[in-house]
Amino acid sequence: MSGAVRRRVTPLGLMLALTFATGVVDAVGYLRLDQVFAGNMTGNVVILGMAATGGTGLPVLGPLLALALFLVGAALAGRVLRTAGPGWRRRCTGLLGGVGLVLAATALCLATAGSGTPGARALSASALALAMGAQAATARHLAVKDVTTVVVTSTLTGLAADSRLGAARGRGALRRVAAVSLIVLGAVAGAALCRVHAGLAVTAAALAVLAVSALGHAAARPAGDPAGAAAGPPTGTVPPPPSSSAAAPAPPPPRAGGGARTSA
Repeated sequence: MSGAVRRRVTPLGLMLALTFATGVVDAVGYLRLDQVFAGNMTGNVVILGMAATGGTGLPVLGPLLALALFLVGAALAGRVLRTAGPGWRRRCTGLLGGVGLVLAATALCLATAGSGTPGARALSASALALAMGAQAATARHLAVKDVTTVVVTSTLTGLAADSRLGAARGRGALRRVAAVSLIVLGAVAGAALCRVHAGLAVTAAALAVLAVSALGHAAARPAGDPAGAAAGPPTGTVPPPPSSSAAAPAPPPPRAGGGARTSA
C-alpha cells in the first residue's frame, strides 16, 4: 500500500464503514427475518420485554437467539483480544475477516435455502448476530471514540449534550454526525437490496467488512515491511566496536601548586 493511501486509511474511517455494514445487516434482520435486530441489542431486549406481556404478536425465538449469539460472538472476540496490545493487531484482522466470512456464509444460505420457515429465519438472524457481536467487541478494542459500529444512542447523546444547546463544547460533532449518517445510509441500502434479495444485502455487508479487514491490516503494517514486523535491530545483534580512529582523551591539567618544592 502506498504512503498516500496508507494515510487515508484511518481507524475512524474503518469503523464508519463497519457502521454502514451494521445498518445493512439490521435492515435485513428487521425486514426479512421476523423483526430481529442483529446488531442493535437494545431493540431485541425491548421486543422481548413487550412480548413477555402476551398477546402482542411479537417474535420471541428470533430476538432471544440473536441476543444469545451476539453475546457469544462478543465473548469469543474478547477472549481472542484478551492479551492483544492497543491498536490494530493481526487478531483484529482475523476477527473481522471471520465476521466477513460468517456474513458471506449466511448470504449463501439465504440465497440457496431461503428463509421461508420461522426456524430458517431464526438461524439466519442468529448467525448475523454472532458476527455483529464479534465486530462490536473488536471495535471496542480499537476504541474509536463515539463509534461502536452497532449502536448510535450514545453517539446521539454526546452530539446533543456537547452541542451549542448543551455544554457547547463542540468536540467530535463531525465524527458523531458521520456515524449516525452511515448507519442510516446502511439501513437505506439494506432495505433497497432486500427488494431484490436478502442474500444480496448480506453480501454487500460481507464485502464491506472484508474490505475493512484487508485495509486495516495493510495500513497497520510498517511501510516497506511485507511481514509487518516492527522496525529495529534483530534480537541478539551485537553493537559494533568503537572506531579505532577516535582521538585519545586529553591528559588532565596539572594541579595548582603541585610542582616540586625547592629547599631554602
